Amino acid sequence: MVHRRAVLLDGRTGGRALGDVDLTAALAVCARDAVGSVLATARLEQAVGRTLRSAGGTLWGYEEDGELLGICYAGANMVPVVPVDDPRAVSRALDAFAELARAQGRRCSSIVGPADAVLGLWARLRHFWPAAREVRADQPSMVIEHAPLVTADPRVRRSRPEEFDVVLPACVRMFTEEVGYSPVSGPGGPYETRVHGLIAQGRSFVRIDVPEPGPAGRLVRRETGNVVFKAELGAVAGGVAQVQGVWVAPDRRGERLSESGMAAVVQIARGEVAPLVSLYVNSYNERALASYRAVGFRQVGTYATVLF
Repeated sequence: MVHRRAVLLDGRTGGRALGDVDLTAALAVCARDAVGSVLATARLEQAVGRTLRSAGGTLWGYEEDGELLGICYAGANMVPVVPVDDPRAVSRALDAFAELARAQGRRCSSIVGPADAVLGLWARLRHFWPAAREVRADQPSMVIEHAPLVTADPRVRRSRPEEFDVVLPACVRMFTEEVGYSPVSGPGGPYETRVHGLIAQGRSFVRIDVPEPGPAGRLVRRETGNVVFKAELGAVAGGVAQVQGVWVAPDRRGERLSESGMAAVVQIARGEVAPLVSLYVNSYNERALASYRAVGFRQVGTYATVLF
């Protein structure tokens, strides 16, 4: 049996940090799995015409016989992408990425992406890095490439810059419910800046109900301002728009706002942003899965997330 020796682009064995000259090859790797790699692709597309440093992280690569087989974006989130069919090549790539990650130390808040790569990488790091706070090993990755199957809520629209103070509390409430802690760090903090950016880019969607008159004509404001539904296009790249941060106000749950709201997001996103809309959701969230299926989403793979 002839064993192929892993040779990196610069002639060394193992993984290495890629440079700006490798962007085209790295994007070609991501294109083999546009849905699974969208989180990494979004970062790489930011670097096109600028530098990888401008994307805010490090990019690692793994090559065999002169072909780049996998990449791993290491930033605030670590995203491994190894879209090849040979499990032995996948294993070798993950070995290389784990070696680089051990040398660097943990700097990310999560490892996220296609489940096989994420869980394989974590299996190689779990004895070297601090313990994970939670491992979400089964997150159906879903897509829709056609018009939604339910009527879109006409009141769901893009958030406006002047609505930041109303939108932010809903975003914080969603994050805290989903992840288990508040992301708030004060004015100008990273989370607040991200919410600002999504609104400015037209990637934040809300339904804000008009306050209803209460007893004696007093106005009654709903929880978290008047936001009753919200979602964002958290990553847009490679012809894919990934929906994140879907949330319905607690006092409005059970009214199927998530279905009509998601239908509106899909309708706008497919018409104005990208032809393919994706998302991933925890497998135990049966209510959300049923809602997304009703809209027309179908599962095409599985994500996993390791939270620190």
